[in-house]
Order: sequence, then structure tokens, then C-alpha cells
Amino acid sequence: MAIVELRFSALPEHVRTARLVAAAVARRAGVAETVLDEVRLAVGEACSRAVGMHLDRADDDRPVTVTLDDGNGRFCIEVNDGVPQPALTEAGLAEGAGLVPDLSSNGAGLDVIENEMGLAVILGLVDDLDVRAGSEGGVIRMSWPSGAKSAETVG
Repeated sequence: MAIVELRFSALPEHVRTARLVAAAVARRAGVAETVLDEVRLAVGEACSRAVGMHLDRADDDRPVTVTLDDGNGRFCIEVNDGVPQPALTEAGLAEGAGLVPDLSSNGAGLDVIENEMGLAVILGLVDDLDVRAGSEGGVIRMSWPSGAKSAETVG
């Protein structure tokens, strides 16, 4: 099982580097060639979303972290934006908190819509998607089947 971690300043110019690294590690992990473009696009969307979370926080120097893991027959990528966010509770979900953006404040909700559109794009590109938010930041976890064998299946 190989794990690669990439940390970068939340600047748009670093998203391309993350995409290239993810594609190279995915290829080495045995992800099918036909899926590599999907990996590249999904990582680009997730990293762009993470960089966008830093836009209104000029004094925030926390990095975006991308973790790539080829264990257990799956190629998994986690993108952590590092921006603390309130986690939605069941009570908040019942009240609809965070589900519909407030567009009444001069287009401020457009950022929320753009983020949700990015998630919709990612959902169409990955086999498995998990999105979480909390005090350590927002995390998008994506995975695809790989050719890597887990320790249990080898030998």
C-alpha cells in the first residue's frame, strides 16, 4: 500500500500540479487508462473547490492537502481544504440549513451554487464519493477500482 500526500498553498496555479500528480499515481496504482481522465478531472474540480474556500480568507495560510492511497484494491483520493466549517447536524438538515443558498445578498449565494455544481461534476466522475465538513476543514473523498492487490488477496 502506497500513500502519497501533496500539500500546496491555496492558489489556483497549483491545481494543475495536483491533477498531474493524481494521474501519475493513479496510473502507477493500476487504475484503468480509460478512467485516468476522470481521475484528473475529479481532482481538478475538488482542488478548485478547496482553493475557492480560501478566497475570502486572505489571512488564512493553511494548505490544501491531497492524499492519494492505492490500498485495498481501490485508488482513493482525499482533498482537504483546511478551512474549518460547521458540520451539518441532523437537526440542521431537518430545518434545511445549508441545502438552499440565500441568493438575496447581492449574489453571495452564487459561490455556494458554484461549489455545489463542482460536487455534481465530481459525482459524475467517481465510483464512490464522500463529502464531509468539520473543524479540520472540508474533505472530499473519491475512489475508483485499481489493479493494486490488498494484503489479504496476495499470496
